[in-house]
Amino acid sequence: MKLGIEGRRAIVCASSQGLGRACAEALAAAGCALVLNGRDAAALAAAAAAIRAAHGVAVETVAGDVADEQVQAALVDAAGGAPDILVNNNGGPPLRDFRVIDRDALRAGVEANMITPIRLTQRVVDGMVERGFGRIVCITSASVKAPLAGLDLSSGARAGLTGFLAGVARQVAHADVTINFLLPGQFATRRLESVHTAAAEKQGVDVAEAARRGAERIPAHRYGDPAEFGAACAFLCSAKAGYITGQSLLIDGGAYPGIL
Repeated sequence: MKLGIEGRRAIVCASSQGLGRACAEALAAAGCALVLNGRDAAALAAAAAAIRAAHGVAVETVAGDVADEQVQAALVDAAGGAPDILVNNNGGPPLRDFRVIDRDALRAGVEANMITPIRLTQRVVDGMVERGFGRIVCITSASVKAPLAGLDLSSGARAGLTGFLAGVARQVAHADVTINFLLPGQFATRRLESVHTAAAEKQGVDVAEAARRGAERIPAHRYGDPAEFGAACAFLCSAKAGYITGQSLLIDGGAYPGIL
């Protein structure tokens, strides 16, 4: 399918690896020029070089913490001040019991997973409305729909983000500007390794066995391929998806047992 976004300019946050990188790859394959972001400058440069070589698109990079207002401004500037697509993404807080989360940790989690994507959206959405096209996709978590013990801070901050921007989505839909949410379950990324390590300690088994048991609990009997996630992101960013807005798409291999 032709996605109709060739030549569009896309900012993809936290995109040197993992699901952010997969989204960047899929958008590059669709012909988008990219602005990538990550905290590790060397990893970011390597990702940019690989994407340029594979897809022949322009790729700019802005290294740094996306929660930093100066980094946010630099991202928009690198997209010529007029990005067509924004993929909000940021690392989640580590697994921990809610009892040990102090005030500073609470604030940091809300800053990273709620305030930062809202601030980036504020920076770009009016320009999208003026130009008559825009796609904003926020990578959140399956725990927004089915909260998990130990991910309480992530679930809470991202649920807050969803509620906030779902309301904004209805205010800008008339201009062919959409805001949607991608809720990943367990994908084969580096972050999943920490989940397996924690599970192995709790179950008294090695990490490989914990990973095998985890996959068996998913109806698909496997972990997600990041490329599958990237493809879903690219579709939501496409010209074909202009009638989808304010929605949360769960991508979890059937792990969530409900129908709504």
